[in-house]
Amino acid sequence: MMGQITPNGPSARRGGLLYTGNDWNFQVIRDCYDAIEEIARTELGLETYANRIEIITSEQMLDVYTAHGMPLGYKHWSFGKRFIGHENAYRRGLMGLAYEVVINSDPCISYLMEENSATMQALVIAHAAFGHNHFFRNNRLFREWTDPSEILGYLEFARGYIARCEERHGLRAVERILDAAHALQNQGVHRHSGARKLDLKAEQQRARDRRAYEDSMFNDLWRTLPTEDAPGGDHRAEDALSRRRLGLPEENLLYFLEKHAPRLASWEREIIRIVRMVAQYFYPQPQVKMMNEGCATWVHAYIMRRLHELGRIDDAAYLEVIHSTSNVITQLGFDAGGGPSFNPYALGYAMMTDIARICTEPTAEDRTWFPDIAGNGDAIGTLRHAWAEYRDESFIQQFLSPKTIRDFRMFRLRDDTSQPYLLVDAIHDEAGYRDIRRSVALTYDPGTFYTEIEIVDVDLLGDRTLVLEHRSRAGQLLQPNDARQTLNYLSTLWGYGVILKEIDTQTGAVLTTHTANVPT
Repeated sequence: MMGQITPNGPSARRGGLLYTGNDWNFQVIRDCYDAIEEIARTELGLETYANRIEIITSEQMLDVYTAHGMPLGYKHWSFGKRFIGHENAYRRGLMGLAYEVVINSDPCISYLMEENSATMQALVIAHAAFGHNHFFRNNRLFREWTDPSEILGYLEFARGYIARCEERHGLRAVERILDAAHALQNQGVHRHSGARKLDLKAEQQRARDRRAYEDSMFNDLWRTLPTEDAPGGDHRAEDALSRRRLGLPEENLLYFLEKHAPRLASWEREIIRIVRMVAQYFYPQPQVKMMNEGCATWVHAYIMRRLHELGRIDDAAYLEVIHSTSNVITQLGFDAGGGPSFNPYALGYAMMTDIARICTEPTAEDRTWFPDIAGNGDAIGTLRHAWAEYRDESFIQQFLSPKTIRDFRMFRLRDDTSQPYLLVDAIHDEAGYRDIRRSVALTYDPGTFYTEIEIVDVDLLGDRTLVLEHRSRAGQLLQPNDARQTLNYLSTLWGYGVILKEIDTQTGAVLTTHTANVPT
């Protein structure tokens, strides 16, 4: 680590170039920060957490990549494997490194690589320390789901707890639980707005008392289960009561296992809870990736342009800004490796630039499509509102304009498996704009990239087999090998057999069944 800067000094001197050439030092970074902050506060009205800027090496940047972008965390072999893969690709020139990594914490931590030029350091400060930072603080999903003031403390607690478990119970025993929990972490989050924001500080304080209480409740539940050969009458009422105590159906698999798995020790439950808490903290991020990157890119482009207009950076520096930004927002064609989805930087930046244009220089088409914002003269206020109140899906549904659809040359293909051809059923014309916008928004709907799996039953009177259902769309069954391996991890934590039924959402028919036996 080269150094850390917590900007809190006097404002940089007004007027004159902030730097010349590519070289930088900490005073240059401090002066750039102060100049950027003035534009961000006075012209854009950005509201951010306190900033902490850290300068790191390329190897340290690779290390940050492997740990979900967090500065500290528990150890696991998968992180080391990921680090080696990234490092080998980077050394062989097969991949580049991000100019920065930013942490949704309070203070907001921005990592800058020491190899960056002075211009790139300034651009990254504008992009991460103000663009991303403002988005983290103001977007509704982050406000409702995350507690940035406590995440670093919780990660430190998690690292210490798992390290103590390794010393007491052995590395292999801890890895067994972590491997299984990691395999299930995407199914270990609460996805409904009724869930309460995590109180991470209280989680640490209550850990010991909670474990003791839950262990006693868990033991009581399984100790009082009825048996099939017990004398007496109908056990259906007791059985129904036990299922209600299990909280079925339950979509959060890790939550259910943490609370009710019969064979887990107290420390194993706490490790599952740690994985679940970290997964829950990152739950909002994929839902706003396009908006988050678009916001940060638009902010840095605006601020760097204003620095050039005010004479704080020279022409050479601004050309470097243009070159870097152009590379970031390039949308490659499908045949050129663009892949099946849009570059989030490209689409986000294009839509936000278009919103600013609609607010200040609307066309007749804009006034028809966006009567509430067209010509309102408040581009920055409109953008701040959008950054705060939308996620990717709803943002596209609300603001994707015919102009952006034309600029990206969007069209829609219909793939009817009963026909030997693909049908272009919507293009960028008057009849197709709404269909295309609706289809693009659908690809960002969380329901399309989160698999809908629930625990629906437990054989309480028999062999305690756990029964799950996957609500499947037509033609979208789980990959059999992946399903089998994941169920094996699930049965490892549950301690008994597991059955997963794939159910057709429309008809309710069972399409296929996957099983995992009791682990040996």
